Amino acid sequence: MQRVWDWKEEYGGKINNQFRRMGISVDWQRFAFTLDEVRYPAVIEAFCRMYEKGLIYRDTRLVNWCCHLNTALSDQEVEHIDLTGPTMLKVPGHDPNKAYEFGSLTEFAYRVKGSDEQIVVATTRLETMLGDVAVAVHPNDPRYQNLIGKQLEHPFYPERNMVVVADEILVNMEFGTGAVKVTPAHDKNDHGCGKRHNLPMITIFDENGKISANGG
Repeated sequence: MQRVWDWKEEYGGKINNQFRRMGISVDWQRFAFTLDEVRYPAVIEAFCRMYEKGLIYRDTRLVNWCCHLNTALSDQEVEHIDLTGPTMLKVPGHDPNKAYEFGSLTEFAYRVKGSDEQIVVATTRLETMLGDVAVAVHPNDPRYQNLIGKQLEHPFYPERNMVVVADEILVNMEFGTGAVKVTPAHDKNDHGCGKRHNLPMITIFDENGKISANGG
């Protein structure tokens, strides 16, 4: 509770000043903090009721993390860019005179354990393979029917249990190789696949966007 009040004292005034500068038309004389002495009991009551109904819960979820600002961003603060091919873009926090390539597909193969078979995946974020826990294929794709349920070898983590899963929601048979690497901790779509198939979630980046000990 003290940390909440410390946060309010440091940032609450800044937020209200931003509201005022934007010209928000409210009755500032009725301003109140929801955890003050008068409103605290009602807040706790409402929180407990929603928790008991399953409307408030704790779970492992993805957030929009900004490595430049070192903070999470709401969905409304994020601008999504759809790339149709290799694109040079500038990155906040990096050299402003340089642009970096995004949207390039890289293919590599995972070997099926106990055999010479391989399954080739394509990705625009090669570095996330350090957190791969599965490869997903479409259940109706004849190319991979015999591989569904098979174990794969991770080249850097031979002890990791990787598996081929069938997922018609994640996989587009016509895109790339039709086989998708699954990194549940670092991609929204992969996260959904991980939930559906009860896959582990391995975080490989730290708050600054650098490879953490999990990916080292």
